[in-house]
Amino acid sequence: MTATIPNLPSLYDPFTTEAKWQKFWEENQVYKADPNQGDEPYCIVIPPPNVTGSLHMGHAFESALIDVLVRYHRMKGRNTLWLPGTDHASIAVHTMLEKQLKAEGKTRYELGREQFLERAKQWKAESGGTIVNQLRRLGVSVDWTRERFTLDEGLSKAVLEAFVSLYEEGLIYRGEYLVNWCPASQSAVSDVEVENQEVNGNLWHFRYPLTDGSGYVEVATTRPETMLGDTAVAVNPNDERYQHLIGKTLTLPIMNREIPIIGDEYVDPTFGTGFVKVTPAHDPNDFEMGKRHNLPFINILNKDGTLNANAGEFQGQDRFVARKNVVSRLEADGFLVKIEDYKHTVPYSDRGKVPIEPLLSTQWFVKIRPLADRALEFLDQKNSPEFVPQRWTKVYRDWLVKLKDWCISRQLWWGHQIPAWYAVSETGGQITDNTPFVVAKSADAAWEKAKSKFGENVQLEQDPDVLDTWFSSGLWPFSTLGWPEQTQDLATYYPTTTLVTGFDIIFFWVARMTMMAGHFTGQMPFKDVYIHGLVLDENGQKQSKTKGNGIDPLLLIDKYGTDALRYAMIKEVAGAGQDIRLEYDRKKDESASVEASRNFANKLWNAARFVMMNLDGQTTAQLGEPIATELSDRWILSRYHQVVKQTANHIDNYGLGEAAKGLYEFIWGDFCDWYIELVKSRLQTSADPASRRVAQQTLAYVLEGILKLLHPFMPHITEEIWQTLTQQPADLPQTLSLQPYPQADINSINPALEEQFELLIGTIRTIRNLRAEADIKPGAKVTANLQSENAQERQIITAGQSYIKDLAKVETLTITDAQKSQTFAQKKPQKGLKFIALTIVGIVFLRVALAIPDAIDDVPFFGTFFEMVGFVYASWFITQNLISAQARQKLWGKFFQPTSQKELPEIESQQPQAPEKAIAGVIGTIQVLIPLSSDVVDIEILRAKLEKSLSKAEAEVNSLSARLSNPNFVDKARADVVQGARDALAEAEKQAEILRLRLQALQ
Repeated sequence: MTATIPNLPSLYDPFTTEAKWQKFWEENQVYKADPNQGDEPYCIVIPPPNVTGSLHMGHAFESALIDVLVRYHRMKGRNTLWLPGTDHASIAVHTMLEKQLKAEGKTRYELGREQFLERAKQWKAESGGTIVNQLRRLGVSVDWTRERFTLDEGLSKAVLEAFVSLYEEGLIYRGEYLVNWCPASQSAVSDVEVENQEVNGNLWHFRYPLTDGSGYVEVATTRPETMLGDTAVAVNPNDERYQHLIGKTLTLPIMNREIPIIGDEYVDPTFGTGFVKVTPAHDPNDFEMGKRHNLPFINILNKDGTLNANAGEFQGQDRFVARKNVVSRLEADGFLVKIEDYKHTVPYSDRGKVPIEPLLSTQWFVKIRPLADRALEFLDQKNSPEFVPQRWTKVYRDWLVKLKDWCISRQLWWGHQIPAWYAVSETGGQITDNTPFVVAKSADAAWEKAKSKFGENVQLEQDPDVLDTWFSSGLWPFSTLGWPEQTQDLATYYPTTTLVTGFDIIFFWVARMTMMAGHFTGQMPFKDVYIHGLVLDENGQKQSKTKGNGIDPLLLIDKYGTDALRYAMIKEVAGAGQDIRLEYDRKKDESASVEASRNFANKLWNAARFVMMNLDGQTTAQLGEPIATELSDRWILSRYHQVVKQTANHIDNYGLGEAAKGLYEFIWGDFCDWYIELVKSRLQTSADPASRRVAQQTLAYVLEGILKLLHPFMPHITEEIWQTLTQQPADLPQTLSLQPYPQADINSINPALEEQFELLIGTIRTIRNLRAEADIKPGAKVTANLQSENAQERQIITAGQSYIKDLAKVETLTITDAQKSQTFAQKKPQKGLKFIALTIVGIVFLRVALAIPDAIDDVPFFGTFFEMVGFVYASWFITQNLISAQARQKLWGKFFQPTSQKELPEIESQQPQAPEKAIAGVIGTIQVLIPLSSDVVDIEILRAKLEKSLSKAEAEVNSLSARLSNPNFVDKARADVVQGARDALAEAEKQAEILRLRLQALQ
């Protein structure tokens, strides 16, 4: 006796289910990778979120995309590793801790480096795992046993190896260069940590007098205080207006410093007056001009944003205070020409929240060209890595071509301390720009190097700066797998397969990884780079802290469940790399998009409950694969295998949104709305046992396949249903995550059948719509006449007439040739004429028949014989074809039937006339007619309802017509308002037309 199958609860509870399976997967190490497994590897390393961060919509979107790929390839049988981890986020942690100290009335210098770092480590242990725990709530199938942190021992060893190696190869150097400087954190910051903001500012115009007294030149600037560090004024050498001035000198106001007028093609002669002030120590473009023309570099700023001794009387003033004072002094001295309002872009420090300053500073740099050129070689010769979408390849390449040396030092304490030791005994115990140093992997190794170079009494001090976070992140794809050690993980999973990331960090992170990997491993770190778009807010705007328009994914998870959020985001993707828009009601903290996905989950849950309640306690394995014989079974299996094929193809080509939408349409539409409804009658205990068995097999087989197809997108609900469907033992269950992904059976795919079945579905849907339009009572069965000129269509709907009757509640169904019906309706002769015509035909036929014996009358025996046969046949013909009206109609049809139509035998005699009161619809070339008898609809109530709707539509037409006939409205209203009125009029006129036709049908 078969055990009773445990059924699903009546309502799906995503919160209990999701927590249960997240715990199960992690505790049982379901996703732990085994490098010795032997199958083809598939590896993704997580784009490491900042350890200070909390889950935002970008994290949720990116993680959902990655998880679909990873779960899919794992089910495809590949040796899969998704490696998790976090980035130490130097500036973010450092800034946060300094704010805490400031609130306590302390500074990091008072605390000391060791205690500061201890405090940072303590914070990381207690609160640094927030983002990781939130990622767990997304149900990501990562190998948590391999979780890495950019400051852990293994990755720190990789950073030391990379730095020392690059330095010894001459690719890392220490020098003076212009960097982005954040006065708030007093550190150099990378370009990715700079956010450009548009501000309403001013453009100040000043006169600089020629030294020879022959006049002056006019320059303009948005940063007046920087003029104190000017060392030249530049013009374009091709500008004929000023060519005679090149080589002359000016006297810099306030500072009374003589500076040259130089010619440089960087200058745009059409901008402003054509003169540009040059401050090499405080502007990146001026810095390059300064190098080209050997200009002095005068730094006027301290690291805290105040002016230094080079600023003269303004020394000690904050840069913004000095700005006002410099303008006042120039105005008083008669050098101020004018002040204009000017909207422009100002770079802000993302962490310090203040405008950054280009500052000349001694820093550590990587010579980028050798690394970038190696990456370009891989791209140009091997198209490696391959970008999806491909358009990002050009962006990536352009960045590699334009890269300049990379400043990798940061004036912070949290991070990888630069492995350089200064011989401070050589420069009075202080680290200066000229203090000699050694680079080594450890203090002991540095001591040995320094001792041989400077003697036994050398005093060493390690560089207090740390490396740019992107330095360690650039090593991430291979350092996380054990490099520089030659580990089994590195041998198996490197190069990784796919990098999934946003377009905004192609330069900052992707390029750094390819350059580092090309140099240290001789390979690109990943085969593909899948670039995804942004999650836009409900208004189509980029989410940002500045705008305050972020959407909290955890809030939506708490309201709708993890699977619903994941599926909603992926389903919105219209193509690889495209932004998605998430509907969101901020007043209610609700999302229609995510709610729709939750409803989809509920639909699947209820369908699964129904299926399992009708399997008699049998599992899919016990039932076995179906051998479909009935039309609906063959159709759903064809659709299923078609979807298997399409879904795999979409995912293989990174069409994740297309895959999600295809599954949605198949599961909700084909399986739930149609197939389950079609087989309900076959599941009754009174149904034919063989047919019932095939229906059960097909339901179970397709449902389990659906769960496997959908699992990468909605892992929790599919796992829960699959466990129940397959009756996994509670003590040692298998998991859906490790089941093989379905394979398409090409022989089961029948596109012609699918197309034919769509006609059946469309016919049922049309009848249902007509019933709704006519307010036919839900339980009432109707008579329906389906007319089509197409013989093939008539065959299809005839084969599926039982489905039409069942699902559309049709009592009597007739299927006729529309052309034949129309011929009879339009050309039917009067009864008298018809009788005369048929009589004439009969006489002619009789005469011909009698003439034959006359022609052979002279032949003995045959003449008499044929005469008798002819007489008998003529009598039979008249009796069979002319005496009764039914016989005459049949004969007429034989002579007048169009030769292009071949009537189906089973419906050849069906020729009913169109009912007097009926509603009609069309699907394909099939006309659907439903007579409106009083037992299925109250015609008078329906007529009154339609007349009321028509009056309303006509009133709308009249109102809009009058409005559009008014010249004042058409000429003065906004174009979009006028067009809106025209569109509304067209819609109202169409509604009125439809209503009139419906009323006409009731006459």
